[in-house]
Amino acid sequence: MLARIPRWANENVLVGFDTADDAGVYRLTPECALVQTVDFFTPIVDDPYTFGAIAAANALSDVYAMGGKPISGAIDSGVARSRRFG
Repeated sequence: MLARIPRWANENVLVGFDTADDAGVYRLTPECALVQTVDFFTPIVDDPYTFGAIAAANALSDVYAMGGKPISGAIDSGVARSRRFG
């Protein structure tokens, strides 16, 4: 499916889809680049706090693997409608 999505060359994309790396890298200026990663997985533990810690550790490891320095983050998660916490 992803093979059918059009791609455009961009000299600022330093690490993109084709490398199947831990994260993408986009040059913002000659001295600064953005390392960005997005993960999505369903909860693997019942405790939301623990799940958040696992997700954060996973995202941080992707940034570190690319030689980046984490300065911000966001988490995207999904929970079945029938699942209730608390």
